[in-house]
Amino acid sequence: MSRNCFSLFATAVLLLAMSAFADDTKAPSKLPSEKMTPQTRMLVIRDLTAERVFARRLFPIGEKGLQIKNGVVTPSDSRIVQLVSENGAAARPGDRVVISNVIIKENSIVFQVNGGPKKHEKWYQHVQVGAGGGMSTVGGAPKSLEAKGSQVTLEFDKYVPELTGDQVRDLLSPVFDFKALNQAEAYEKTLPPKVQEAIKNHKVLVGMDRDMVIYAKGRPPRKIRDKDEKGQDYEEWIYGDPPEEVDFVRFQGQVVARLEIMTVDGQKIVRTEKEVDLKAADTEVAEKKPAERPANAPTLRRPGEQPEYPQDNQTHPNTPYPAPGTTGPDTTPGMPPQSLAGAS
Repeated sequence: MSRNCFSLFATAVLLLAMSAFADDTKAPSKLPSEKMTPQTRMLVIRDLTAERVFARRLFPIGEKGLQIKNGVVTPSDSRIVQLVSENGAAARPGDRVVISNVIIKENSIVFQVNGGPKKHEKWYQHVQVGAGGGMSTVGGAPKSLEAKGSQVTLEFDKYVPELTGDQVRDLLSPVFDFKALNQAEAYEKTLPPKVQEAIKNHKVLVGMDRDMVIYAKGRPPRKIRDKDEKGQDYEEWIYGDPPEEVDFVRFQGQVVARLEIMTVDGQKIVRTEKEVDLKAADTEVAEKKPAERPANAPTLRRPGEQPEYPQDNQTHPNTPYPAPGTTGPDTTPGMPPQSLAGAS
């Protein structure tokens, strides 16, 4: 399974938990009855445009983003996962995003995220000059129009009411976290309380995924890949060295299936019963194989020529820091924030 597919699965696992456990989201209050004035429109647009926030939910790339009406977010979790599997993710829970544009319509406000679902050329890329019967674009070579952003539509029954910027933020709280101080805090808020408590105490629970274990214990100093007595593949992360406590965290698939603890006094504690049940909205995303590439992909490089800017193919270029969810000993980026992984 590719690392990109795993990152998508790790986020999909959290979808059902996010809306229930984001404790600082506010229920929609009674909205003003007056229609928003042109002056207020300008104030709201200026107040929210270019604001950097943290995502609470999975954002699919494209115009079919998220909609909020009366505090209810649509589409469904399973539909969101399907859209992400088809088009990719513009942001995952805990990611820092930017509200790149605010468009106020008759009965809705559209917030474009990370550049929005459509890529727009600059004005100078449309300017052409001609000489000798030929025309050339001033902006130079054509730019890629493939957009990587998404959008959120805040819908109202008849018209957009007279709202302040803070009131709009309250209405957006199911999908955006305006208060988190850092990415680690934003990510933690998307987890169930039991998992949050375990992370704070640096404990591992059977049923956690790899991201959660990394936030709780940090990057594993050692990893072992082997087969169990049934012939099933597993990966084991080992924390600690004797005579200190040693934890053997065994993953089957993407979640912890077995936890073995060797205590300081020599006791052996084994836990296999699931302690956290994070039901994925669509687990087929995790099982979906990456698209097959041709055996010899076309290239413009000469035989034996090395790429000028080599890149680790196992690392997603848009993976933010911290980036939990690695699967190999040589593909682990920086440690998680000290507030979650190393503080006591």
